[in-house]
Amino acid sequence: MKIAVPREIDGEEGRVAATPDTVKRLVGLGATVLVEAGAGLKSRIPDADYAAAGATVVPTAAEAVGGADVVLKVRRPTSDEIPAIKRGAILIGALDPYGNNDAVKALADAGITAVAMEFMPRITRAQVMDVLSSQANLAGYQAVLDAAGEYDRAMPMMMTAAGTVPAARVFVMGAGVAGLQAIATARRLGAVVTATDVRPAAKEQVESLGAKFVAVEDDEFKQAETAAGYAKPMSAEYQAKQAALVAEHIKKQDIVITTALIPGRPAPRLVTADMVASMKPGSVLVDLAVERGGNVEGAKAGEVVETAGGVKIVGHRNTAGRIAATASQLYAKNLFAFLETLIDKKEKSLAVNWDDELVKATVLTRDGAVVHPAFQS
Repeated sequence: MKIAVPREIDGEEGRVAATPDTVKRLVGLGATVLVEAGAGLKSRIPDADYAAAGATVVPTAAEAVGGADVVLKVRRPTSDEIPAIKRGAILIGALDPYGNNDAVKALADAGITAVAMEFMPRITRAQVMDVLSSQANLAGYQAVLDAAGEYDRAMPMMMTAAGTVPAARVFVMGAGVAGLQAIATARRLGAVVTATDVRPAAKEQVESLGAKFVAVEDDEFKQAETAAGYAKPMSAEYQAKQAALVAEHIKKQDIVITTALIPGRPAPRLVTADMVASMKPGSVLVDLAVERGGNVEGAKAGEVVETAGGVKIVGHRNTAGRIAATASQLYAKNLFAFLETLIDKKEKSLAVNWDDELVKATVLTRDGAVVHPAFQS
């Protein structure tokens, strides 16, 4: 049972799919672990630490991946990386399949069994495997730090002999995992925090963190959540009412952080150019959905845009990856927890139960075909 951990080739990706801790555990389960040299350097993990944990460090990705039964990745392999992976190998990673049908087909054509960790069901058993939650949690934290770094004032209220410094007013749009962590982090920094979400359950969560909830709470709002806990698309009428409320609220805010994403759809537009223009000079918006089209009009992926009115719109890509050392630690544990369910501990070999609900929910391609229901025409 050979498991490969190649280096991520995307220049903006600092995370790695295994840590010395997870390598040690995999070796304990009978695996031979091959790590490409330099795979963990951007996450502050030297090759020597992998070797000490029992991995074999090899010079190239081809040497790591060639012959491997399992390949652990952060990002979906590129067309240059796919040929090195043997047919029948299991690829486990955050494969970003929505809107990338050609790339998904390429994995199928290569005979790779691709497991998309984004599809992990939100059930109790799978909580430790939930990469979306682990990475969103860190993105919410980092978003507040990014905002504070661009904001030209102090965040907490300060009472000094020279006068009182008012607390920054922070508005978080979307109170999922990322939003709740953003609320908690902004509160720790001393900001006055408000938040909104279309899911009724979010109100109690927001208020439990010491923030004020802002929303149009009508009958549609009370039914705006799927059984899986995701937000439902709202009617045009509701969106108009909510937009009017938000527009008035945003005028008074110093920092706005947007986190709204609906799986498989473009990011909803929450903040219009007019709303941005209504904010004071020096205000900051951080758009965590910028890679899916953005919640904020004018946001640009990979850029910090400053408007003519002096408002900054922060559109960093891969926000969780900006704190790669911590992100890798959590991501690697997510992958290990799932991979462990695929291993027969007595025989110390792969033994995939294709009928397991976790496997059925996450397998994207198998036996040369795209098999996930979300991609069946």
